[in-house]
Amino acid sequence: MSSDRPLEGKVAIVTGAGRGLGRAMAHALAAAGAACTVAARTASELDVLVAEISSLGGTALACPTDITDETAVERLVATTLAEFGRVDILVNNSGIVASTPLVDQSAEEWDRVIATNLRGPFLATRAVGRHMQAQRSGKVINIASNFALQGVANHAAYSSSKAGLIAFTRSLAIEWARHNIQVNAIAPGYFATPLNADLRADPDALAKVERAIPARRMGVPSELEPWLLLLAGDASNFMTGEVIVIDGGQSVR
Repeated sequence: MSSDRPLEGKVAIVTGAGRGLGRAMAHALAAAGAACTVAARTASELDVLVAEISSLGGTALACPTDITDETAVERLVATTLAEFGRVDILVNNSGIVASTPLVDQSAEEWDRVIATNLRGPFLATRAVGRHMQAQRSGKVINIASNFALQGVANHAAYSSSKAGLIAFTRSLAIEWARHNIQVNAIAPGYFATPLNADLRADPDALAKVERAIPARRMGVPSELEPWLLLLAGDASNFMTGEVIVIDGGQSVR
């Protein structure tokens, strides 16, 4: 196995891959040699991503998926198995944010956040788990958030969903360790992505956010890559149930 393509021969599924951190992580996994099924709601974004990965010599398959839909998630995994024959890595990245005071938050919005951020990873992990257990190996990487580790006003639904994802990670790590499946999480802080483009375009709002980060800046997606590849590769074979926080020190305050 080439040291510059440590995931050669592996197959990954990345949810929420159409933009932002998911897009960057799909590129990183493909560059490391993994064949990637990329999933998101918007087919056009996935088609562009697949074309980009292919142009760089990687292998990718687009599979438009509503991560909250049980049938769609089962189809995502079945499609990956039909195309590539196995699943070695699952990156549960799909997520949405709602910034709403609790007394103003509708039950529908709350349910939508929990469904995307917590139900979706449950459905995807359960679907790949059957195959990972059969092959006696696998890596599940859940993308949580530093908001799960601290109180953040107006983000009760988002913070709760990501805290639940961390608990899910730790519980499943114990449950699946005997199957040689490692389940870990990355908890990013603020990273410069299209999701926060409006915030970054507002100098006052950006300055307020950066003052709350000891590093005094947002992260860039490439700074997640080494940790993603660590959790996806053999170096983490004796590491499970861990949460890697990458937030410039924000959650330490």
